[in-house]
Amino acid sequence: MEFLSYSILVGCGATALVDVWALLRKRLFDMPLPDFGLLGRWLGLMPRGKFRHESIAAAPPVRGERWIGWIAHYLIGISFAALLLAVWGLEWMRAPRLGPALIVGVATVVAPYFIMQPAMGAGIAASRTPRPAEARLHSFLTHAVFGVALYLAGWIVSRVVG
Repeated sequence: MEFLSYSILVGCGATALVDVWALLRKRLFDMPLPDFGLLGRWLGLMPRGKFRHESIAAAPPVRGERWIGWIAHYLIGISFAALLLAVWGLEWMRAPRLGPALIVGVATVVAPYFIMQPAMGAGIAASRTPRPAEARLHSFLTHAVFGVALYLAGWIVSRVVG
């Protein structure tokens, strides 16, 4: 129960911090906000047997796709926090360290590069996008920020719940 509780708290906290990062990028660099509706569309089409798309944006909309996407976004964050705790143990919660959190954050960039982007029509590591190098860099930076956010959320949770 302790593992699950910490995974949820740290995962939700880190994901919320990444959402703040997205808002800052929008404000400071005029970067578009992530469209989690497209994630919801991709997931929502899976029960219909459609796992890969030429362009997820051109795929038919799914009822509730924005909600599905946002919920999935947070569940993914919780899963990645659980990965951190599974590898470094609950001991990490007693004394959170940046290194392990950053390793998990950066390592998890393999999910968009090799699963989500290809399945949604963007190619491996965004190779089919107009500016692949830029897309890769932004994915990498966001996952690095997620690693820092895992550490910060872990630190806060360890002080509040600890």
